[in-house]
Amino acid sequence: MSVGEMGVAMVMSVRMAPSLPLIFLILIHGVSGADWGVSYSHPHICALKNSSVIMSCTYTYPTGHQIEKVFWTKTQVRNDHVDFPDLSEDPEYRQRLQYLGDKQQNCTIRLSHVTQKDSHKYYFRFTTDKDKWVGLQGVTLTVTDLQVESPETVTEGDSVRLTCKSNCTLTDGATFIWYRNSQPLTERRDRNNQLLLQSVRREDAGRYSCALHGHIYISPAVHLNVTYPPRNVSVSISPSGEIVEGDSVTLSCSSDSNPPAEISWFKGGTFVGSGRIYSISKISSDHSGEYKCKSRNKHGEKYSDAVTLNVMYPPRNVSVSINGSGEIVEGGSVTLICSSDSNPPALNFSWFKENQSSAVGSGQSFSALQSGRFYCEAHNQHGSQRSDSVTVTVKDPPVNPVISINPSGKIVEGDSVTLSCSSDSNPPAEISWFKGGKTVGSGGIYSISNISSDHSGEYKCKSRNEHREKYSAVTLNIMYPPRNVSVSINAFGVIMEGDSVTLICSSDSNPPALNFSWFKENQSSAVGSGQSFSALQSGCFYCEAHNQHGSQTSDIVTVTGEGFFLRRV
Repeated sequence: MSVGEMGVAMVMSVRMAPSLPLIFLILIHGVSGADWGVSYSHPHICALKNSSVIMSCTYTYPTGHQIEKVFWTKTQVRNDHVDFPDLSEDPEYRQRLQYLGDKQQNCTIRLSHVTQKDSHKYYFRFTTDKDKWVGLQGVTLTVTDLQVESPETVTEGDSVRLTCKSNCTLTDGATFIWYRNSQPLTERRDRNNQLLLQSVRREDAGRYSCALHGHIYISPAVHLNVTYPPRNVSVSISPSGEIVEGDSVTLSCSSDSNPPAEISWFKGGTFVGSGRIYSISKISSDHSGEYKCKSRNKHGEKYSDAVTLNVMYPPRNVSVSINGSGEIVEGGSVTLICSSDSNPPALNFSWFKENQSSAVGSGQSFSALQSGRFYCEAHNQHGSQRSDSVTVTVKDPPVNPVISINPSGKIVEGDSVTLSCSSDSNPPAEISWFKGGKTVGSGGIYSISNISSDHSGEYKCKSRNEHREKYSAVTLNIMYPPRNVSVSINAFGVIMEGDSVTLICSSDSNPPALNFSWFKENQSSAVGSGQSFSALQSGCFYCEAHNQHGSQTSDIVTVTGEGFFLRRV
C-alpha cells in the first residue's frame, strides 16, 4: 500500500477526531498499512465495445476486522462526509455489473455490454466493522470500437492491405475475423489485424468489416473499390425481331467496367455516335450493316462483337432489261427481265402490257411474242412497285407482196396504167419492179402513161428487208385494134382453068381478130368473109380484120391469070 492510500485509510479511520495535518495523524496513530491493501491484476484494460470485461482484484485487511460491505466505484472522494457511490446501485450499471468476488479477499467483477461511455477509472472499496479502505490504484478501462483502414480504390491485379484498427491495444491473443459484404472470408482468422489481398480481382470489391473472435461486435464496413478495364461488352437490339424500313430502332451497349466506361458506336469502321444508347428513328435500308460498340475507361478498351442490322423494305428501283435489242424476228421472241432492289428479294413478279388491266405473264423473266409496251411489278411481303415501260418491236420479214392494177379492168393501148405493190413487213421493205429479168422501176408505185402493146408482159414486184425478200407477179395484157393486116396466098404453081386460089388474112391484134371481110378493088361491098377467101378469078383483093377495139385493111393482093397462073403483085 502506498503512503497516499494509507493516508486516506487513516483519514477514514479517524474521521471522528479533530482535523489535524496528515503526517501528524500517521504519527499519533502509529498504524501500519501493511495489512490493508487492494491489488488489481490488470490496472489498464482495453475492451471492445459491447464485450464483457473482467476486472480482477484481491484485497487484504488486518486480522480482527469483520467485512461489512464490498463494492466498486468510479469516484475518488477524499471528503469524509461524502461516501463513494456504489456502481451496483447506479441505474447505468445495475443490470450490467456482476460481483464475482467474496467478502474475504476476492474482489473481481464483470461489466458486460460496455460502451465508450464506460471508459473510466474504477476503484474497489470495502468497509469493516472498524474501518474503510479503497484501492486508489484502480483499473483504467478504455472501451474501443474497430475501424477498417483501407484505400478507397485499388486497380485489379494490384495487392492491397486492410487494417483492423482500435484506439487502444486489445487483450493479447485477440483473433481477428474479416467479413466481405457481411459474409465471413472463409472463416478467416488471423492474430494479425491486417488482411492482405494479393492480385486483387474485381470480385474482391465490396464492403469489408472486421471483428474479434468470440465477440459479436463487428466494425463499420468500409467499401473497397476495385477498378478494372471493360469486359463482357455486348450489343442488344430493340425491337429484337424483324426491322422494317420506317421503324425506330435502339442499340444498347452493355459493359462491365470500373470506373464506368465511355461508349462509342461504329458502323463498319466509321464512328456514328456515343453513349450507351444509339437510336435510329425512321430507319432506312442505308442503315443496314454491322454495328459494334467500344467500351473504354482509363484502364483499357474493348469492342463488342458486331451485330447486323438487316432492314427490310419493299421493292424499289424496279426496272426491265431486254435480253437483246428488243426486236423480234418473225417466229421468234424477246426475253424481258425484271430486276428490283428489295429486302427480302422479290420472288413474285407480274407482267403487264400497257392498256391491259390483267397480267400477261409472271416470273422474273417474260418472253414477249408481239410488239407493245410492257412493264413488270415486283412484290415482297412488305409491298410492291412497278417498273417503267419498255417497247418491244416485232421485226416481220416481208410476206408475199400484193400487186394491184389501176384501172382494174381491160387495158387498152393508149391508156395510163398504175401498178401498186404493198408488203406487210417490219422494218418496211424496199420495193423493186421487174419485167422479165430487167429492172424497170422502184418504189411502191410503177406508172405507165400512153401504154402500148410493148408494155404487155409479166411484171414482178420484189419486197425486201433485212430479214427476207419476196416476189409477186402480174401480167399486163394490152388490148389494141388489128394492125399489120396482110394477105397470104395458099397456093403456088400453075392452076388450071376451073381451079381456085385461097387467100388468107392475118393481123396483129389483142384480142385476136375474129371478123374478117374480103373486098375486090373498086367494089364497095364485101366479096367474102372469114380469115380465108377462095378467089375464082383474077383481080385485086384485100381483107379487113376487125376486133372490139377497131379494124384495119390489108394491102392489095393481085391475082392474074396467064394460063391461070397466079402471082402476087
